[in-house]
Amino acid sequence: MALSRIWAAFIIIAIAMAGIKFTFNDDKEVFSRMVTGKSSDPYTTVYYVAEGTPETKVYASREGFEKHIQAFGYIPADSANPPAIIITDNANSAEVQAYLSAHPGINTVSYTEVLKTLYKHNDGIIETCKVAVNICIGLIGIMALFMGLMGIAERAGGINLLSRIIGPFFTRLFPEVPKGHPAFGHMMMNFSANLLGLDNAATPFGLKAMESLQEINPDKNTASNAQIMFLCLHASGLTLIPVSIIAVRSAMGAANPTDIFIPCMIATFMATMAAMMMVSLKQRINLFQPVILAWILGISAVIAMLVVYVTSLSLEGVQIFSGVLSNGLILFIFIAIVLGAVYKKIDIFDAFVSGAKGGFETAIKIIPYLVGMLVAISLLRTSGAFDIVINGMKAVFVALGTDTNFVDALPTALIRPLSGSGARGMMVDTMNTFGPDSFAGRLSSIMQGSSDTTFYVIAVYFGAVAVRNTRYTIGFMLLADLVGIITSIVLCYIFFGSTI
Repeated sequence: MALSRIWAAFIIIAIAMAGIKFTFNDDKEVFSRMVTGKSSDPYTTVYYVAEGTPETKVYASREGFEKHIQAFGYIPADSANPPAIIITDNANSAEVQAYLSAHPGINTVSYTEVLKTLYKHNDGIIETCKVAVNICIGLIGIMALFMGLMGIAERAGGINLLSRIIGPFFTRLFPEVPKGHPAFGHMMMNFSANLLGLDNAATPFGLKAMESLQEINPDKNTASNAQIMFLCLHASGLTLIPVSIIAVRSAMGAANPTDIFIPCMIATFMATMAAMMMVSLKQRINLFQPVILAWILGISAVIAMLVVYVTSLSLEGVQIFSGVLSNGLILFIFIAIVLGAVYKKIDIFDAFVSGAKGGFETAIKIIPYLVGMLVAISLLRTSGAFDIVINGMKAVFVALGTDTNFVDALPTALIRPLSGSGARGMMVDTMNTFGPDSFAGRLSSIMQGSSDTTFYVIAVYFGAVAVRNTRYTIGFMLLADLVGIITSIVLCYIFFGSTI
C-alpha cells in the first residue's frame, strides 16, 4: 500500500508541475517531452568531425566516446553528410583552425560540452517503457548464469554450508528464519557481491534470497520481517571500493580521483548501520548480543584494514587491486561450486539448466513492476519537479544564512533512490558544471556511493516475489539514505572544506 501511494504521488506531482509550467511559464512542449520525448532530443542527427582526444576530460578513449554519443544522434561526417560541428579538446590547434578556414560556418564544441548536453536530456514515458523492458532483457543472461550456478550450489549442498557458517549471526538478526535455511547462504552471497561492487552478481543472488524468504513468509502478499531486514541492509549499499566512481573522476580529470574513497566508505557504512539499527528497533531485535557485536566489530576491523591498504595505493594500483579482487572472486565462486558439485557427484549441467530457467522467468516477471516505477520517475524528471525542489532548497538555505555549496550536489542525492543511471548522470553533470575537484563535484561523488537505488530495489525485489504490501520498508530505506546523505555532507566539509 505504501508503494502504491508513493507511486501515485509521483505521477500526480509530476503532472501538476507540468500543468503549472504549461499555464504560467508558457512551456508548450512540456507535455510532449513527458510523453514522447527522447534522450537524444533535440539532436535528432548531428554530423561531426572529431579532433584530439577526450581521455583527459570526459572519457577513457575517443572510440568509446564516439560509440556512446552515437545513441544520442551524433554521427561521424562523411562525403555525403558534411559536418555541422567539430568536437575538439583544443579549438585553437592548427588542425582545427585549418579545418575552420576551409569550412566556414562550422562551430567547435568541446568533448565536455557534448557529454554534458547528453546527460541533461530525459526520456518521456514511451521511451522509458522501452528502457525498462531492455533492462529486463539485459538481465536475462546474467541472471540465468548466476541462478544456474546457484542451482548447482544448492544440489551440491554449498548453500547449506554457507548458511551454517553465517548462521550464528544471521539467526539472531533474522530470528524468524529457521536455522540452516538456504536463505542465509543466498543473503550472504548477495552481501558479499555488493561489498565488492559486483552489481551484476548481487542482483541474482538477492532475488534468490527473496524467493527463499518468500517460501517461509506466512502472508505471501505482505513483506515479512526477514524480507524487510534483508532489503534495508541491501539497499543501504555497503561497498568497500567505489571503483566506478573513481573511474569517472579519473576520466574527468580529477587531480586525485581516489580522494573520495574514505568519505565514501564511511558514509555507506553509516547508512548500513542506520538501516540495521532502525529495523532491529522496530522488530525488537537485541543488537547487543555478543555474537552480533563480534560480527559487526569484525567486519568493521576488516573494512578499516582495507581502507588503510587501498589508500596507500596509487590510482593504477587501486584499479588493479579492485579488478583482481572482484573478478577473482567471481572465478573463485565458479570453481568452488563446480568442484563441490563434482565431489558430490551430481549432474552438474542438468542442475545448471534447471536453475537458469528460473533466471529467465524472474527477469520476465519483473517487467511490469519496473515499467511502473521508471515511468513515475521519468514524469518527475521531465516535468521539471526536481529543478523546482533544488532551487527552493537553495533559497531556504540562503535565507537562513547558511553555506549553500552542498545544495548544488543534492540532485544526485535526490535522484539516487529513484534511478542509479539518473544519479550517475547528475553526478557527471555536477562535475562538468563545477569541476571534479570542486566541493559540489566531490560531494556528488560521495553521495553517489553512499546508498543504493531504493525504489528500483523495491520494484524489482518485491516484484519478483509478488509482494504488494511493503509495510515500513520504504520509510526505513529512505531514512537510511538520509543518514548516508547527511554523513556525506558532513564528511565533505571535514575532508575538503567549503571553498574548494
